[in-house]
Amino acid sequence: MAPPLKLPPLPLEQWRLANGLQVVASPDPGAGTVAVQMWYRVGGKDDPPGRSGFAHLFEHMMFKSTANMPAEMIDRLTEDVGGQNNAFTTEDATVYQNEVPANHLERLLWAEAERLAGLRVDQLNFDSERAVVQEELRQRVFAEPYGRLFEALYGLAFERHPYRRGVIGSIEELQAATLDDVRRFHATFYRPDNVVLVVAGGFDRADLRRWVERYFGPIQAPAAPVPRVNARALAERAWSRDRRVPIKAPNVPLPAVVLVWQGPPIVHRDSAALRMASALLSSGESSRLNQSLVYRQRMAQQAGFYAELSADAGMLVGYAMAAAGVSPAIVEQGLLQQVRSLATGALGEGELDKVRTQLLTAMLSRRQSPAGRAEALGRAALVRGNAAAAERELPELEAVSARDVQRSLRAWLLARRRKVAHYSAEAA
Repeated sequence: MAPPLKLPPLPLEQWRLANGLQVVASPDPGAGTVAVQMWYRVGGKDDPPGRSGFAHLFEHMMFKSTANMPAEMIDRLTEDVGGQNNAFTTEDATVYQNEVPANHLERLLWAEAERLAGLRVDQLNFDSERAVVQEELRQRVFAEPYGRLFEALYGLAFERHPYRRGVIGSIEELQAATLDDVRRFHATFYRPDNVVLVVAGGFDRADLRRWVERYFGPIQAPAAPVPRVNARALAERAWSRDRRVPIKAPNVPLPAVVLVWQGPPIVHRDSAALRMASALLSSGESSRLNQSLVYRQRMAQQAGFYAELSADAGMLVGYAMAAAGVSPAIVEQGLLQQVRSLATGALGEGELDKVRTQLLTAMLSRRQSPAGRAEALGRAALVRGNAAAAERELPELEAVSARDVQRSLRAWLLARRRKVAHYSAEAA
């Protein structure tokens, strides 16, 4: 095993405003840019019943007009000065990301405070962005040959928890939504005590504190607490038997097979080991699934494995798209054989070190930029409860042994029931 990494701690300051806004700051005086990210504690799991896709809808609506900004003004404040912006929605959070030259920090803080407090949630903006999201669904789910398959996995993995609905939403439920529905959702979750502001890169500490207080401090938080999903009450029960689920869809070029297991939440002690197992099985051309199923046995045109671990629970997924003329049953057995082989067979330190180095290098590379460091800190603050927990991610991954990988696979896959989906073209 390679010698352990010795890294300097991330510079980090955390504080809260009187209105509940949480601030995470990581200064780097030598950086020429600064990243500003807003991590809202609202994701797909918080969508109202019968209104899936609301969290994702607001990822789009937040770029529309506010009381003091025209639509798409964030683009002008970032892209027009050589910066960039983006946003994404997960099961647990909606995140708005910006990176700009360091001298533009103050105006960006003003703009994010303006989006938080002054977004225009009106019929025009709602209709516009609802149409955008519905088209995104058509393109990413319905038009993709395997889009329906991967969207269906949430409903297979989760039977009780709202994770079962996925994040992207439903065309029918979005169409049925009213402006009052959308305004109620916005007022419930877009408030200062439900967001983590993360700032990383080139800035002066005193300036940051003064500007954050100036622009975010006056925003009032509602008196009612933010409603939270009761993860304990909605915890998934262990499956009592294996189940098979046929899934039919149009325009499926070749059949596919998916194996789904229940997984742990991201803070579980096996999280790093399962991440390593996923990389061993499917990361890169030399991974086990690629080498065995795609290249040597030629039973699949593509194969993979991933651990999607969220704040409350997770799912473990192995998949393969069959090669021409190969039955799904053969592909299913090939997938299972590779999982069992990794869990119970030989796993040398050389193979493990190679994958560990790839993962650690990717993580370290991302953290070299203000945006990558802000993302690591924001995710730790939101999911682990403290931005300082980002310091543990690399040591946890580095400490994973072959025994840990195999123990976690035996515990979460071999010792548990699974669901199997065979995906094929519907009859013409």
